[in-house]
Amino acid sequence: MARKPNILFFHVDNLGMGELGCYGGGILRGADTKRMDSFAKQGVKLTHYVVEPQCTPTRSALMTGRFPIRSGNHTIALGGNGGGIVKWERTIGSILSEAGYATSIYGKWHIGAEDGRFPTDHGFDEWYGPLRTYDECMWLTDPHYVAERDGFSHMHEGVKGKGAWPLKDEQLTMETKKTCDLEYQKRAIKFMEKAVQAEKPFYCYFNHSLMHFPMSPRDEFVGKSTNGDWGDCLLMLDHDFGVLLDKLDELGVADNTIVVMCGDNGAEDHLAGRGTGGFFDGSYFSSAEGGIRTPLLIRWPGRIPAGIESNEMVHVTDMFTTLLSMTGCKAPADRLIDGVDQSPFFLGKQQNSNRESCIVWLKDELHAVKWKDFKINFKRQQHFHDPELPLGFARITHLQEDPKEREAVNQRYVRWWVMQHAQRVIREFEESAKKEQLIPPGAPLDFVPKQHEKA
Repeated sequence: MARKPNILFFHVDNLGMGELGCYGGGILRGADTKRMDSFAKQGVKLTHYVVEPQCTPTRSALMTGRFPIRSGNHTIALGGNGGGIVKWERTIGSILSEAGYATSIYGKWHIGAEDGRFPTDHGFDEWYGPLRTYDECMWLTDPHYVAERDGFSHMHEGVKGKGAWPLKDEQLTMETKKTCDLEYQKRAIKFMEKAVQAEKPFYCYFNHSLMHFPMSPRDEFVGKSTNGDWGDCLLMLDHDFGVLLDKLDELGVADNTIVVMCGDNGAEDHLAGRGTGGFFDGSYFSSAEGGIRTPLLIRWPGRIPAGIESNEMVHVTDMFTTLLSMTGCKAPADRLIDGVDQSPFFLGKQQNSNRESCIVWLKDELHAVKWKDFKINFKRQQHFHDPELPLGFARITHLQEDPKEREAVNQRYVRWWVMQHAQRVIREFEESAKKEQLIPPGAPLDFVPKQHEKA
């Protein structure tokens, strides 16, 4: 019987479509991303991978296969009463763990910051990372911040069955941000070594701190690019990905490991680390294509064909369903799952993806419907710091004709026929919401949708 494949999921924070060389960036951004560019030729490269505009909703969608509007995670989780994932949800970590996988997460979780909501409460054997996100490392540089009054941000550690706890001697500082990926790397390598030695399949969810601001390259990368700290950080990200790939080779498991490299949302917008959407426009925290498209590269030697580039639509929720399918597991049948199984597409059995549409929310506001290469906007926000603009009439854009979504009036065709498809997609979602209650933001840990409450 064939062994179940391992999974290394390398998640990049705030990765714009214009950063990597294989997506038109690389040396144009001052940094030769040679490891990722080489990796792109070894499997499938997507140019239409759709995520959520923020990290919390994307990470929730990835873990549960459900639109974050369903799970109450459609905006950043703040911890305490700020919500996060409820106990009722099932994650890919819990499902793979039940199937005999060793499971781990390193870096940002960001879908819950209290007991019952930690990754080690949801199927992961171990976790090490920040309680929330990385800009908290800048607290101590603020002249108005008083740590004794305003609190400290610590790195956390967790073990299944024991929850998670702050590491009192590891405050999240600028120095921690600069070096934390080395600690993630050390722990991930030890985890993979242990799993291979035990002949146990593994799922390693590796969340790199880059390209999240502040941009703080480790000393050995300072000055190595032609684009200052930002470019140095891009080189560091590329190097760190290569270290993990090399470890798979060293352990002799590369051929039986599915490796996914992708971003959690579009490019950073703060000047402290501004990225670019490249071919598209926009940034994270926006409904523009530059906010909701990010690179995705996937390799499984001998199973996923090499050298394929596709503009077929794949949504972040699909990765939940697809990876479960590839490991011989099934998505839960007792709840609404939005992710579709894309394994026939990734495995080269068909040229088309199994998805042709998705809905774009910004927080809990419906901004757009994507259908094929059309985008139908009802509201619009191009960059994080731009105002949100309600539109009097829906704005229909064909993204191959107008990839930067510039033309509001000067359209080439009158395309109101496209509206029937957008309305159908919205209707289908609204009908599904009648079948299963949406979990409200800030829901208590033990919240259960009313249709699933036990009589």
